[in-house]
Amino acid sequence: MKEFMNLTKALADETRVRMLMALRDGELCVCQITELFGFAPSTVSKHLSILHQAGLVESRKTERWVYYRLSGKEATATVRASFAWVNKAIEHHDRIQTDAKKLKQILKINPIELCQRQCPK
Repeated sequence: MKEFMNLTKALADETRVRMLMALRDGELCVCQITELFGFAPSTVSKHLSILHQAGLVESRKTERWVYYRLSGKEATATVRASFAWVNKAIEHHDRIQTDAKKLKQILKINPIELCQRQCPK
């Protein structure tokens, strides 16, 4: 029941679903996600934490940067099925397509420079 509740909470928010869709093509730094959505880093981190708690995403830390990706084969069948359903349902939605175009431009920026620009020491 807990897994189900965590999944429904994670998928009940448009921003979190958009974040999942942004991660479908590969790993992103929190700074790239922040740039894509224009939210404060703390807001992005809160959303990613909820996705992580639901088992939808995994993270890794390198120095002071945190990277997120969709959960892989180690994810439960329910998590994999949930993402497959979301992906199929909205992959062609205008908002998702707009995010994908914007993300393509963001990916042209060196992530280290992007992160340093957002979070100067």
